[in-house]
Amino acid sequence: MFDILRTQFWSLTLSGIALGFIYVLISMGYTMVYGVLRMINFANSEIFMVGAFASLLVGRDVFHYTMDTIPPTGAKLALVLTCSLIASMLTSSLVAFLVELIAYRNLRNRTSNRIAPLITAIGMSIVISETVRIITKARAIFAPRILEKQTLFVFHGADIRLDSMITIFAGLILFIALERFIKLSRLGKGIRAVSMDEDSAKLMGVNLNRVISLTFIIGGLMTGAAGFFYVNVYENVKYNMGFSLGLAAFTAAVIGGIGNIRGAFFGGISLGLLEIYASAVVGTQWKPVTVFVVLILILLLKPNGLFGEAVQKTRV
Repeated sequence: MFDILRTQFWSLTLSGIALGFIYVLISMGYTMVYGVLRMINFANSEIFMVGAFASLLVGRDVFHYTMDTIPPTGAKLALVLTCSLIASMLTSSLVAFLVELIAYRNLRNRTSNRIAPLITAIGMSIVISETVRIITKARAIFAPRILEKQTLFVFHGADIRLDSMITIFAGLILFIALERFIKLSRLGKGIRAVSMDEDSAKLMGVNLNRVISLTFIIGGLMTGAAGFFYVNVYENVKYNMGFSLGLAAFTAAVIGGIGNIRGAFFGGISLGLLEIYASAVVGTQWKPVTVFVVLILILLLKPNGLFGEAVQKTRV
């Protein structure tokens, strides 16, 4: 049963890291919002799904690539990928901003009840998902192959593919850029101030609504990037795709200590590797079970996550 881990270890590891970076970027949407508001934005999974659709539509409807079209190369490939990434990130950030503006802002100003925003988040998730289901008639849509899945080189018998390497390196760059922004920029300091103490931040002149909207927008940008990478690696989208991936990304955030950016990074990579290894050993049909088992174990054994102590000191 475990022979496949020995014979295909490096290939499985590469796939696990690539999947892990998708989880990392999605979990940023949960982590950013929870770090500031102490609220789980369950609509983040649908924000990811909308970003994936936006990426697909750019390649299919703007650049007119089909399933039978020869993938672009060179400057044309860079242009298509850049436009798809920007479209995915901007669409997801816009949806995230609208969700905060329409669903959460007035609710936040009217009540301090923690249950109401949670129910609203679930409601927004259903609204977005059902809207896309009606538009697409609940059909899965296959993306045209924009990025050729060519092998760059072979490492210990594992094919190092271009799409996986782009996902890993671009995901790492986005994560580092976000962490540096939160730590060094003035807006990032405002986010950290609000996460520590809302009332004190307001007294110091921080615009609370602006910081919260910015938090949702940043989370949407990261989640949209995850949608772009998912389309390039797996090449299909569906209205309910956000449920399983969103649950896995939420689990990754919990593993690292939800509200902690570095925790989300290590949690995402760990869960991606664990899922791929478990799928190879016991079968892909057990992949969702793996996520639930990990989530339950973390909540039972270490509910604050790997970086739980940091969450007690600061939420972001």
